[in-house]
Amino acid sequence: MQPEVDPSRLLSLARQGDDLAREELIRRFTPFVLKIASRLSGRFIRLGEDDEASIGLMAFNEAIDNFEPEKGLSFVTLAETIIRRRLIDYFRREGRHRQNVPLSVLDVAPGQGREVMTAGIEDYTLVTELEDRKQEVLRYRQDLARYGITLDDLVRGCPRHRDARERALACARVIADNPVFRCHLQERRELPLKDLVKELDTSRKTLERHRKYIIAAALIMMGPYEYLQEYLGLKARR
Repeated sequence: MQPEVDPSRLLSLARQGDDLAREELIRRFTPFVLKIASRLSGRFIRLGEDDEASIGLMAFNEAIDNFEPEKGLSFVTLAETIIRRRLIDYFRREGRHRQNVPLSVLDVAPGQGREVMTAGIEDYTLVTELEDRKQEVLRYRQDLARYGITLDDLVRGCPRHRDARERALACARVIADNPVFRCHLQERRELPLKDLVKELDTSRKTLERHRKYIIAAALIMMGPYEYLQEYLGLKARR
């Protein structure tokens, strides 16, 4: 009986045009693909029955073609990213989950973790990173809850216009970088509105309108949220 080929070797062969290696790699990663599709869809996805399964597998195949090891990005991370993007595009075309799609990438149910990664992907070093990312989101949700904020609140309350979002993020940055403002937020669970009005030369009404979004962004900047900072294009507190 021949020993099973290492998945990293299968990936290398598939990228070189070995169709059998590609088929075997896809077969081994199919449970991984279905798990991502099920989590994003909010229901159990079955191979051969649901469109999401086919879209996920095509996205995984796309990841094989697009993987460039010299860029330093794990294949697992690249594959998950492409699968999510293609499924989100599909949901938008279908008109489903229109409001929840942007944050569904972050919405992870408790208990979902390393068991998602089935045989054939344990050898990839970013399995641990993916688990850390999920745990980080769970911690962030708990942090938000202390301020009476949920992820759904952020979906509904996100500033619709780019300039409004930039002003809100600028406000969050001021809070994160100012020890007095930061202490006020953490101790009182509220924005230092009076001081912010003076500091930013903006109206109290504007700050109150985007209160939850500003607090949520400030928490990411202030906290140990490396992956969320990267995902949202934010920088940690200096």
